[in-house]
Parts: sequence; C-alpha cells; structure tokens
Amino acid sequence: MKYLHTMVRVQDLDASLDFYCNKLGLIETRRKDVPAGEFSLIFLAAPENPEAEIELTYNWEPEEYDEGRNFGHLAFEVDDIYAACQKLQDGGVTINRPPRDGRMAFVRSPDKISIELLQKGDALPAKEPWASMENSGKW
Repeated sequence: MKYLHTMVRVQDLDASLDFYCNKLGLIETRRKDVPAGEFSLIFLAAPENPEAEIELTYNWEPEEYDEGRNFGHLAFEVDDIYAACQKLQDGGVTINRPPRDGRMAFVRSPDKISIELLQKGDALPAKEPWASMENSGKW
C-alpha cells in the first residue's frame, strides 16, 4: 500500500493556491479540469516529498463548507519552525498555535483546514516572540 494524496475542497482557488504555494511553499505537480463535472483538481506537493500530494478540489458552482475541524489536519515537516512561521505571518497568515516549544505550530488555510508544522529533528530552543505568544482562534 502506498499513500497517494489527501483531498481538500476549496472555495476560492486563487486564495488557496496563494496559501499553499506562495506562503506554505508547496509546488503544483499537475492539474485537471473536468468540464462535464464542473470541477478542477489541482495536485500539490512539498518539494522534498513530491510523491505525497494534496489534491485541491475546486467545484465551479459555489458551495459553502464548514470549518473542516472534523477533517483533522495536514502535517508538514519544516527545516526551521520559526522561519516558516515568520514567513507565513509576514504573508498575512495567523499563527493559531505558535511554536512556543520550538517543535510544533498550527495555522489554517483560507478554507479553515488546520495545517500542522513540525520542526525537523530536535526541537529548536525557545525563541521570542514565539515563546510568549498566545494561541489565537481554532487550530
């Protein structure tokens, strides 16, 4: 058995691609538009792990989705948890669970999917402003 992908439905494709690609750093690996079904499938992956993909499903007719908390989360290993969080924060992303422990943080996509960031290897030493930052919103 081989893990293939996780599918996430998105409401605003441009906002989602901006989040996942420009801010989180994933790359688009392939795309398929299905006019008969009125939807698009966009596959994304982390550069260091291209075989494990996220499938963004964009339905052309608008739909309302709940917060997706029952989905759980997507998890990505990062080289520097603080640098990753700073890049996201500089891009306008709220850090819902800051990396106070130098090991783990949570943010949310434009569609409110929880994204867990985990420090590669051992936790980094505590660092401000992260060490004293409070949780914000849901994660």
